Amino acid sequence: MSQNDSSGIRIPLADWRQAGRFETVRGHDLFLRHAGEGTAVLMIHGFPTASWDWSWIWDDLVADYRLIAPDLLGFGFSAKPPGHAYSIADQADRLEDLLERLGIIHFHVLAHDYGDTVAQELLARRNQGTGAWGLLSVCFLNGGLFPDAHRPRRIQKLLHGPLGPLLARATTRRRFGRSLAAVFGPDTRPGDDELDAFWSLVRCNDGPRVVPKLLGYMPERKRRRARWTGALQTAKVPIGLVNGSLDPVSGKHLVERYREVVGSDGYIEELERVGHYPQIEAPGAVVAAWRRFVRSVE
Repeated sequence: MSQNDSSGIRIPLADWRQAGRFETVRGHDLFLRHAGEGTAVLMIHGFPTASWDWSWIWDDLVADYRLIAPDLLGFGFSAKPPGHAYSIADQADRLEDLLERLGIIHFHVLAHDYGDTVAQELLARRNQGTGAWGLLSVCFLNGGLFPDAHRPRRIQKLLHGPLGPLLARATTRRRFGRSLAAVFGPDTRPGDDELDAFWSLVRCNDGPRVVPKLLGYMPERKRRRARWTGALQTAKVPIGLVNGSLDPVSGKHLVERYREVVGSDGYIEELERVGHYPQIEAPGAVVAAWRRFVRSVE
């Protein structure tokens, strides 16, 4: 992969897995990486990947912060129960339970893609005083913050349709890799070894059988638009956006919509020549931007 900066050496997936552990939360095993000292940072990954997405920035942050990076239920190395509903609220419940189990009270959130929506639910709870009481701030990377500004890929729409289960099982590594690489910037696309690793995370624990269920977040975003958009507009903790501009799903058009809905006074940083996965494509820039955001709110 060609990167926009020289920092951000990814941790090999095998090493990431070996240094992690499992916690049973609400009856299902969640894989997580948990290390470091200081203020806690909950890192919430996106669809269809897993916590390994944060490995490119892990070493840059773990020296100063206590990092918690779980694989959400249905993703990565975590359990993937086929009969589960996989709602965003359920994912947020599990994260709150996990933090409580780890003894974490106050925490920042750094979220991406699907994780953005989970973070919006946590933010809504913090605003209303119904949960996530220790939330200190939320920084969003590229994701579907607003349903009207989200441009899902055709394959996502098909996977969520009536033929989704058949299509998910028929998807090949080549097709998956081509689809995932297309949302990266033209100069920062993943190499074959990285695509192999991403594919192995999707395939783990018979993952394709739950992919159509996971995509239920798309109509859920529309149903709960008022709650999750409102969470941004009435945020009682600082929020920020660091966004790859060339993302076809949630790129420059997302920033424009964010400014319209949330305003331009908050922390917004655009990364040129970067696509949907800024923490992988420009890890050094993301770390620097997140540190600036946190300094601005502390």
